[in-house]
Amino acid sequence: MRPRLIVITDWRLPRERLLAALERALEVGPEVAVQHRHPEATARQFLEEARLLAGLCRARGNALFVNGRLDVALLVGAHLHLPAGGLSAGDVRPHLPEGRQVSVAVHDEREARQALGADLALVSPVFPPGSKPDDTRPTLGPEGFRRLASALPCPALALGGITPERASLLAGAAGFAVISGVLEAEDPGAAARALCSSG
Repeated sequence: MRPRLIVITDWRLPRERLLAALERALEVGPEVAVQHRHPEATARQFLEEARLLAGLCRARGNALFVNGRLDVALLVGAHLHLPAGGLSAGDVRPHLPEGRQVSVAVHDEREARQALGADLALVSPVFPPGSKPDDTRPTLGPEGFRRLASALPCPALALGGITPERASLLAGAAGFAVISGVLEAEDPGAAARALCSSG
């Protein structure tokens, strides 16, 4: 099942708060997935966190995507997310078991053309990211998102400053990816539910 909403981890939050928010979001149903992202972690720490998240997702029937680490995705039985400028879906597909999904990061037309073979793309930044207040990259806005989504060979999920109100502006989005929009919401479950029903 392709996710409608991907909640990306932010390990700068206290662990208990992060896991509690994820649990609430995952209760919405199998259309909610988690993406394990922690660029500052050591390889051992990243694997241990991935195992924790895999158990959390497996118990509820939700998908887990591992950011950038094919080895870790294989070790914990997860799907794989590929950051821009690294491995391609074609590079990793032969090494993944049947049924595993590959998502890719897309920020511009060149990266959209390189998404061949991916199951879905996370297109960003659509709006100013709430989790990255110092991010100075120009945002795509609804029109830029539509342009990149139409150039992709796979469904596009919008990432960057996504709220239910902004999600309603993104016609053509197959779904959404968020960090603070769910993890820092007063009610992460309600936030996830609202995003799943948006668009």
